[in-house]
Amino acid sequence: MVSFGANLDFAVPHITIRDLNKFYDGQDKVHALKNINLDIPEGKIFGIIGKSGAGKSSLLRTLNGLEKASQGSILIHQENLSELSHADLIKIRQKIGMIFQHFNLMSAKTVWENVALPLKISGVSAQEIQSRVDEVLHLVGLSAKAQQYPSQLSGGQKQRVGIARALVHHPEILLCDEATSALDPESTAVILSLLKEINQKLGITIVLITHEMQVIREICDQVVVIDHGEIVESGQVWSVFSNPQQAITQELLNLEQLDLPFEISNEKQSDSTQFIIKIKYESDHKNPSDLNQILKHFNAGAFIYQSHIDTIQNHLIGSLIIGTPDFDLNIDELKKQLKSHIANIEGLGYARPTH
Repeated sequence: MVSFGANLDFAVPHITIRDLNKFYDGQDKVHALKNINLDIPEGKIFGIIGKSGAGKSSLLRTLNGLEKASQGSILIHQENLSELSHADLIKIRQKIGMIFQHFNLMSAKTVWENVALPLKISGVSAQEIQSRVDEVLHLVGLSAKAQQYPSQLSGGQKQRVGIARALVHHPEILLCDEATSALDPESTAVILSLLKEINQKLGITIVLITHEMQVIREICDQVVVIDHGEIVESGQVWSVFSNPQQAITQELLNLEQLDLPFEISNEKQSDSTQFIIKIKYESDHKNPSDLNQILKHFNAGAFIYQSHIDTIQNHLIGSLIIGTPDFDLNIDELKKQLKSHIANIEGLGYARPTH
């Protein structure tokens, strides 16, 4: 088993970001990052999600020192990047591996040569280069492809070369910039599985930016949602999935579509027969929610029109669309009564379902 990486205390922030602002000067001054505050735990997989232009790439580029913060601080193991000399900044960058969306491989060099290149530039001895390159190619399952060229590889294989190259300096942190966006679903699954394996085997802190919530769901421990340069939501992945607070998070999640065989009106109509509500619930997978305990609170009866359940980080995340003839149902009172069983409940409106 590969042995580089450290014995980690998960409670210690590996990266500490305080009051980070980033401005780009131009015809119109752009405020790309706005008062970002983050603690990224050591040895975890940390996801940053947002739409195109939200500020994700700007944040990632400030983490590896490619962009200087306009205001605020970034500390890696309590070392402030903005206070480091050029030589020290180069040293700390060697502890930070980078994986790119479009691989950035040199077409005229073999797989082995592409992975070896960062070590050659750093002046590492030939013997050490041989050892390290062979080590990481074995880790990513490409030992047999060492003498092939990028043109002979699939997209997923090219990204594995990119991962091997990022690991060859034995980094403590791995930054992934939309690492699966250019891949098909099968290759995406392979790359995500490999990243999870690297995190578990080597204890490397992984910071992953993406616009795909499915990527966050598959491998991340924690997630922050960034919108227009601001963090709008954050938490454990299962918690954010079970009860997203912001409209942008709900849009990115898109866990289930509201596909009902009837129209819902915001106001009660003369032919309305039911009040339609949405219930979200979550529980540890060993102690699933008792739906009978939820449904028995509907004294006038309840009809289930849609149900969705998922398992994330050993938590069951579910939702129900229910209709009840009780038009006077007090949602706030029901929330109190069901507090120990549900994450959230909201009234959607009124409808005349056909049975």
